[in-house]
Amino acid sequence: MYRILTGAAALMIAGMAQAEPVAPSDVMFDDGTVAASLTGVAGDPVAGRQVAMNRKLGNCLACHVNSDMSEQSFHGEVGPELDGVADRWTEAELRGIVTNSKMMFEGTIMPAFYKDAGYTRILDDFAGQPILTAQQVEDVVAYLMTLAE
Repeated sequence: MYRILTGAAALMIAGMAQAEPVAPSDVMFDDGTVAASLTGVAGDPVAGRQVAMNRKLGNCLACHVNSDMSEQSFHGEVGPELDGVADRWTEAELRGIVTNSKMMFEGTIMPAFYKDAGYTRILDDFAGQPILTAQQVEDVVAYLMTLAE
């Protein structure tokens, strides 16, 4: 006999099925890539676009040109263009770059967005916290995967 769960019961079971996000110190890098999702939940490219353009979160436009965000002003030119990034990098590579780009590019000035320790001269309010949550990383990666030429 089968029962269809509805309402609160279905939400409770769905919530129990989701694992806790991987802690920043537990992220597994392989030559700079991160193959496994940090959350086990698919990223939302619409939410990722919002994080990427948010000057207080991803702030990707501070360093990167992105024609998909042409409505935004002041695109940086320090980092490579984001146009076509999904053609140049795999999802695992992009997850590694967003999580901690220094694991792939030695000496890069790109911040580690999912790291919570090892910083110098950090404000007390930000100590022990990554810039982005694990789900925000997954959302940004999902957005970047839409940027194919």
